[in-house]
Amino acid sequence: MTSEVVENEYEFYSKAEKYWKDVPATVDGMLGGYGHISSIDINSSRKFLQRFLRDGPNRTGTTRALDCGAGIGRITKRLLLPLFKTVDMVDVTEDFLTKAKSYLGEEGRRVRNYFCCGLQDFSPEPNSYDVIWIQWVIGHLTDNHLSDFLKRCRAGLRPNGIVVIKDNMAQEGVIMDDVDSSVCRDLDVVRKIIRRAGLHLLAEERQENFPDEIYHVYTFAMR
Repeated sequence: MTSEVVENEYEFYSKAEKYWKDVPATVDGMLGGYGHISSIDINSSRKFLQRFLRDGPNRTGTTRALDCGAGIGRITKRLLLPLFKTVDMVDVTEDFLTKAKSYLGEEGRRVRNYFCCGLQDFSPEPNSYDVIWIQWVIGHLTDNHLSDFLKRCRAGLRPNGIVVIKDNMAQEGVIMDDVDSSVCRDLDVVRKIIRRAGLHLLAEERQENFPDEIYHVYTFAMR
């Protein structure tokens, strides 16, 4: 539980905001010095996502996606824009969203909205998104705020839409990282929060071919 490791909620959020303000607006900056794993990450995410976009009665649409904790738009550029007609981006760091406008190039014209906001305060527009993609950012929310945010995401989905979380998983319990003011939860804790938000898990997958020294990374699809 984050309540056991986060002593001061205000400090938890403001320290994280300050940390990201000093991070370079580059792919390497977004990935904490692991820019070289970006292609492995994107290719796995594409395979995971495409199983929901294939033809069928409950096929997830490809009209509009939301990239949460979008940074400079690494995922928007390489995963979402090639698959969706339009994308919205949300991130707490204004400099990253400014940089995104040049980083995304011509295709960036299909980004409709750049929302500068922490996810604890962000509400996706109801009934608007086919896919809400949340990667490497849930550790910046307390359990209660994450659960509440996922409830708002559920309301933001179009018919057959999905919410996807891709993030680091601890071996056991909840671990605090004082450097970037984030937490890393184990699989059971994350699954409990997903259930608490009223979402149903559709698929779960462990990322392969990442460096041994980093946390295990899992992807969840839910609606």
